[in-house]
Amino acid sequence: MTNSTLHPPWTSFNRIDERPDKEEQKSTHDLGKLAVIFSLKNEVGFLVKALRLFQEKHVNLAHIESRRSKRLTNEIEIYAECNCTKKEFNELVQHLKDHVNIVSYNTPQHVWSAETDCLDCVCVLGGLPDGEGIPWFPQKISELDQCSHRVLMYGSELDADHPGFKDKVYRQRRKYFVEVAMNYKFGQPIPRIEYTAEEVKTWGVVYRELTKLYPTHACREYLKNLPLLTKHCGYREDNIPQLEDVSLFLRERSGFTVRPVAGYLSPRDFLAGLAYRVFNCTQYIRHSTDPLYTPEPDTCHELLGHVPLLADPKFAQFSQEIGLASLGASDEDVQKLATCYFFTIEFGLCKQDGQLRVYGAGLLSSIGELRHALSDKATVKVFDPKTTCYQECLITTFQDVYFVSESFEEAKEKMREFAKSIKRPFSVYYNPYTQSIDLLKDTRSIENVVQDLRSDLTTVCDALGKMNKYLGI
Repeated sequence: MTNSTLHPPWTSFNRIDERPDKEEQKSTHDLGKLAVIFSLKNEVGFLVKALRLFQEKHVNLAHIESRRSKRLTNEIEIYAECNCTKKEFNELVQHLKDHVNIVSYNTPQHVWSAETDCLDCVCVLGGLPDGEGIPWFPQKISELDQCSHRVLMYGSELDADHPGFKDKVYRQRRKYFVEVAMNYKFGQPIPRIEYTAEEVKTWGVVYRELTKLYPTHACREYLKNLPLLTKHCGYREDNIPQLEDVSLFLRERSGFTVRPVAGYLSPRDFLAGLAYRVFNCTQYIRHSTDPLYTPEPDTCHELLGHVPLLADPKFAQFSQEIGLASLGASDEDVQKLATCYFFTIEFGLCKQDGQLRVYGAGLLSSIGELRHALSDKATVKVFDPKTTCYQECLITTFQDVYFVSESFEEAKEKMREFAKSIKRPFSVYYNPYTQSIDLLKDTRSIENVVQDLRSDLTTVCDALGKMNKYLGI
């Protein structure tokens, strides 16, 4: 989880046109028009460096814009349109990945494919008062491809203090996982990974040590689902589960699915996935030299920390409602929701049978902090979104404070009440049949939801009537 937020990419670009003359336009008409957004450090000569990357691949630019990154303060983002063939485009993308962080790119529908990654991140909401300026958000599940491909940093771009920073083999392996995630699109089966013996060994160390603590530290919902994952998804010390198996399991249990992601997402993009009951999940393994520590979420964190609880229907609904509250919200409100997410779904505690138990994935995947959170040294407060949303999130050290809820249901009700304070001129309703978001912005759209609720209530009333008639209840 990161504290950065992603702003709409088009709102503050400075325009630079490199338009070809009419003769050039005619000759390039049959070529594909590609748009790519990437970022690089804000330093002297950054634009020259960016242009050189295109020059090296002999790609002609039709239009280029730049702006200061609102995700990373020390970087500049470049939006570039170019005319090139599919082969040239693929070579360009590979070249860019070696030098810069690609935020997103698209393939025009009329040229190569019926599938396109729309890069328009300005939300146009018809009929809404003051609709302009509302941040873009996906209104159908396939549009999560855009969110999941907009990574803040690739999983192969390691900081100097990362255990694998000087390991060329490890960094190359991480690039492979990046490619798998960036090439994945909604509806496809998740590619199966052939993990190396070293990766399986690292997973095994983490799995073995954590499972020793779960019986006395994890909440009952976690303990109920972990054996099911062992049975159906191959959770074992000597086997790293495959995301496709996990996704199919979750779909049957709670309606959640997972999809591969290349690295960090902004809070806005990550929470948007939860609105559709989609969890963005890394597939790479932490470095083998320090199996009990990772400076970033890896698949040990995802599979051992998050997945067992995502299989619980009440927890799944709690997660989804945080995601729904984020859609179209301001950057400030998204940050508050992300902080509440951090101190519940990542580091939350609950009470069960008079004792504190852990349900936060960040704790359930960290041996040291899992012990610490339930020790006398930890500071524990009652979860209240109105105050918790201002608590500082610590990434590299233990948290200063942990928040406890009586149950998932209580935490969900508190978040529902808190969500009412989010300023947006509409409400949202998730339609599970079409896997899309309906905007409740007028009486007509609300009436459609009411009709669905009436149908559900009719079914409930019928069931109660039968219970009264046949069972005497």
